Amino acid sequence: MTTVNRRLMAVSLAGLTAAAVGLAGCGGGSGAGSANNGSSGGKRTIKVVVAEYSKDHTRAFWTDLNSQYEKATGNKVDLQVVDWNVIDQQVTTMIQNNQPPDILNLNSFASYAKDGLLYKTSDIVSADVQKDILGPFTAGGMLNGVQYATPDLSSARAFFYNKDLFAKAGIAAPPTTWDQFVADAKKIQALGNGTIGYALPLGPEEAQAEFSIWMWNNGGDWIDGSGKWTINSDKNVQALQFLADLANKEKVTQVNPGKTNRTDGAFQLFKDGKVGMVIGFSPLASQLDAEGKVDYGVGRCRRTPEAASRWASKTT
Repeated sequence: MTTVNRRLMAVSLAGLTAAAVGLAGCGGGSGAGSANNGSSGGKRTIKVVVAEYSKDHTRAFWTDLNSQYEKATGNKVDLQVVDWNVIDQQVTTMIQNNQPPDILNLNSFASYAKDGLLYKTSDIVSADVQKDILGPFTAGGMLNGVQYATPDLSSARAFFYNKDLFAKAGIAAPPTTWDQFVADAKKIQALGNGTIGYALPLGPEEAQAEFSIWMWNNGGDWIDGSGKWTINSDKNVQALQFLADLANKEKVTQVNPGKTNRTDGAFQLFKDGKVGMVIGFSPLASQLDAEGKVDYGVGRCRRTPEAASRWASKTT
C-alpha cells in the first residue's frame, strides 16, 4: 500500500460482527496532494467515503449527519456511498493515487493502522465521547492495545423462522440445538416447491459475519487470549464443516451459498416466504413487519450452554 502524506482517523461500524462484523472507517486531517481538501477562508471540503450498509438508510443517515456538520462548522462534505462489492478496490486506488478520503467507513482498519495512515482515536475523539461508547464495541477498533477505530453504528443478529412453513412441516417450535436445527431444515426442505430449509449467505457482502455467528456459537473465535490468530482451530473447523455440510451433504440451503449475499439474497428469500430459517437483524424485522407477508418468529439455536453464553457476550 502506498504511503501518503497524511493520516486518517478510523471510525468503526460496530455490531455483531463488529467485527464483526465490525465495520470500520477512517477520517482525518488535511493532506497535501489531496484534491478534496481545498479550503477557502479557513473553510474546508472533507471527503467522506462510506460503505452502503443499507440501501434504504445509509445515504439518508450520512446526508443528514453531514448537513448538521456543515451547518455547525461552515465546512463542506463531499459524500460518496460505495457498494460493498467494490469499496475495497476503490479505496485502495484512492490511497495508491495519494488521494485518500478524510473519513472512510469500512469493515477493516488494521492494515491502514499498520501503514501509519490512521490517527489514534485519542488524538481526535474527546475522552468524554470515548467514555460514552460501550466497551465491547471500542475493543473491536483496537490494534496492539491502541484504539484506531471508533464505532458509530451497531446491530444485533437474531434467529428468524417462518411460522407457516414450520406448521406445514409439522414443527411445533423453533430448534434450540444444532441437531434439531438440521432435522427441522430437512423437514422444511422436504416440503418441495422451491422451499429452502435455511438460507445461508456466504457471498461477498458479509460472509465473515455468517461464519462468525456459527463459529462463536461453537465456542471458537478469530484470535485467542494472547492475540494470536486461531482461524484453523478445531472449533472453527468444526463450524465451517457444519456449514459446508448444510449445503453439500444435508442439502438444506439454497443453491450455491457462496454466491448468495445477505440482503438481496438470503433476506429476500425469507421475505418471499420461501425460507424456513435465516439469521437476520433488526432491519429485516422492520421490513417483514412493514410488508406483512411472512408470519415470523425469533428463537435461539445454540451448540452448547457455554457457547450460548459466549454468543450473548459477542452480540450484546
